[in-house]
Amino acid sequence: MKLHELKPAKGSVFRKVRLGRGHGSGKGGTSARGHKGAKSRSGYSQKLGFEGGQMPLQRRVPKFGFKNPNRVEYKAINLGDIQAIVEKTGVTAITLEFLYQNGMVAKKDLVKILSKGTLTSAVEVTAHAFSASAVENIEKAGGKVVKL
Repeated sequence: MKLHELKPAKGSVFRKVRLGRGHGSGKGGTSARGHKGAKSRSGYSQKLGFEGGQMPLQRRVPKFGFKNPNRVEYKAINLGDIQAIVEKTGVTAITLEFLYQNGMVAKKDLVKILSKGTLTSAVEVTAHAFSASAVENIEKAGGKVVKL
């Protein structure tokens, strides 16, 4: 291979079509925009959601329901999941940092412990909220509940 033999890979170089450069180019005259009208002009932009005068979808479909702006969204962790982690790692304290490091919650998630599954190990569990039955099951297993 020599310097003068170098050339780009096949298909990697694409030559842009030059519009409006005379009839000989095949894209002269109307520059492939059809004839006249707003769509052929520069600066044309249609309103978002415009359907040619027909009633647009966002106005045809009615609004319904209610989104509470003050809702507090918790990430649910079940006791069964905690038991699985304890069996796998042998840890005695479940903290938010530990849950984050094991990929169970995101950094800014609020965590609520629910009682689905069974907990047999004595574990200290730290979270933002607990269901009443989860607290009961944790304490029955000899564990401790720490609410943030």
